[in-house]
Amino acid sequence: MTPAPQSGTNTIVAADTRINARWVIPVEPAGVVLDHYAVIIQGDRIAAVVPQHRADTHYRTRETLDLPHHVLLPGLINLHGHAAMSLFRGMADDLPLMTWLTDHIWPAEAEFVSAAFVADGTRLAIAEMLRTGTTTFSDMYFFPEVAAQTAADIGIRAQICFPLMDMPTVWGSGPEEYLAKGEALIRQWQGDAFIMPAIGPHAPYTIADGPLQQALALSQACDVAIQIHVHETAFEVDEAIRVAGERPLTRLARLGILGPRTQCVHMTRIDDADLTRLQASGAQVVHCPESNLKLASGLCPVEKLRQAGINVAIGTDGAASNNNLDLFGELSTAAMLAKAVSGDAAALSAHQALAMATLNGARALGRDQELGSLEAGKLADMIAVDLSDPFLQPVYDPASHLVYSNHGRQVSHSWIGGVPQLQDGALTRIDVPDLMLRVNAWAERIQQHHKH
Repeated sequence: MTPAPQSGTNTIVAADTRINARWVIPVEPAGVVLDHYAVIIQGDRIAAVVPQHRADTHYRTRETLDLPHHVLLPGLINLHGHAAMSLFRGMADDLPLMTWLTDHIWPAEAEFVSAAFVADGTRLAIAEMLRTGTTTFSDMYFFPEVAAQTAADIGIRAQICFPLMDMPTVWGSGPEEYLAKGEALIRQWQGDAFIMPAIGPHAPYTIADGPLQQALALSQACDVAIQIHVHETAFEVDEAIRVAGERPLTRLARLGILGPRTQCVHMTRIDDADLTRLQASGAQVVHCPESNLKLASGLCPVEKLRQAGINVAIGTDGAASNNNLDLFGELSTAAMLAKAVSGDAAALSAHQALAMATLNGARALGRDQELGSLEAGKLADMIAVDLSDPFLQPVYDPASHLVYSNHGRQVSHSWIGGVPQLQDGALTRIDVPDLMLRVNAWAERIQQHHKH
């Protein structure tokens, strides 16, 4: 944290906004809770994080916001999801992954997914994410150009992964078309402060070596990330061994796909060789605990990964298999699951869980110099959580409350690049009544189709 101007000087620094909070959890330095601190915002960046009495004497701001019962922390980073699938929320529940996909989700997508579906579904997802504390999300879905534009219009940061697989879909005829459209997406958004274009090969079992190698070449040429579902279920791993004689992660390593820009989503099956490969490659792991539990896909050994020095970020997955995009709920599940899986009640502490959803996510995106903690010079992406509710009383440890007692609806304010996105629980950039009309129209169409 950069100190305020030296005491002894009478310099008064002018800035845009001052937020006084009862507690500030900066995430960096790790494990710290600051009492009665102020965050000063200038333009789209954090100018300082200082005690409120220092702010009184050293800063003059155009506006001041007092949050006497709140904890201020970096905006959350939801590193894996399929935003538009929010329109399929609750449509096909209580089914295993492959049945859920092949008998329900894929047919529904073939019937309904269009540019308009993706625009409305993504907007619905963004409304829920902003409302529950997410300020950056990763998306992997059809019509990524529509999702990118929707996120940019609202002003939320997003990694937009274009889909890549062997089979035709509503978005393209096959790998060649996906790669051509994907390259256009990358060229359009590269270097944007909000939209981070990326490559999204669906999974090792839906894509051949050739297109994977083309994806790698594109990733290297444009310096963009690759996000892929991998080792999601025991069946996926067993089937790969049966058919090809090697584990999916081994194949990805052999093809050169694994590296620091690779985000491996799920990873519920990890043996010692997998662990070594992840370590050696510097690949990122994205943990989606609730979706994995709901689809009975398996349990990611988060504590083992952490001990091995592997960066683990967190995601909700889509609302069709979760069934919400509340990252605070995900953190609670992740922390408790880590304890049960490792047999250690001290595994994945509250502060470590919060880091997964902030700084670790920023690291996985390659943007930890700008995002993921409240430090001078970083982008002013932050949220305030109101801890005044009776179910959050008394407050001995705000970090513990955020992970174990809270849910995302307690988020009262959020800022992205210093711009308010949520004020006293109300979204500032999304017309909710209009959105609800569109969502209801989709729901009626989908329900009619299901009846037949």
